[in-house]
Amino acid sequence: MRKGLIQIYTGDGKGKTTSAVGLAIRARGHNFKVCYIYFHKDPDRFGYGELKCLKKLGVDIFGFAKAHPHFFKKIKISEISNDCHKGLKFIEKIFKEKKYDVLIIDEIFISLRDGFISEEELIQLLEKKPKNLELILTGRGATQRIIDKADLVSQIRKIKHPHDVGLRSRRGIEF
Repeated sequence: MRKGLIQIYTGDGKGKTTSAVGLAIRARGHNFKVCYIYFHKDPDRFGYGELKCLKKLGVDIFGFAKAHPHFFKKIKISEISNDCHKGLKFIEKIFKEKKYDVLIIDEIFISLRDGFISEEELIQLLEKKPKNLELILTGRGATQRIIDKADLVSQIRKIKHPHDVGLRSRRGIEF
């Protein structure tokens, strides 16, 4: 059996989720079993096209803490934190089942950065990763301790972005 690594895609640039989705597509092309778990995204509201494609390819998709205070002003922080912790428990369950070759945890670093989960909780989760599982974590704000646990880290840096001049996210490009 091959050894599964921990990969991190972080930074303030565009392309973290896109990189993870590309890896999921590649893995499915080799008949790997792939699971994609997202945090802080609301597909019903924003219709993320990548999730539609991944489903068609046979990727299992689960979402937690779909609301974020940036977009949902009336949501309680405790509610988001509870949802994030449900996600962590679900990931532990997936680890125990050992039915996937690749697990992507999209935007988990937003949960960490914004204080919905702790660095220690995420480190403890990483330490439970099955040996053969390829684990990909994305989002802005990966901490040095988490980076030290990873085998591959890509820092995606913004040089210039249309948001800088007031252009809004575009369907089919940013979501």
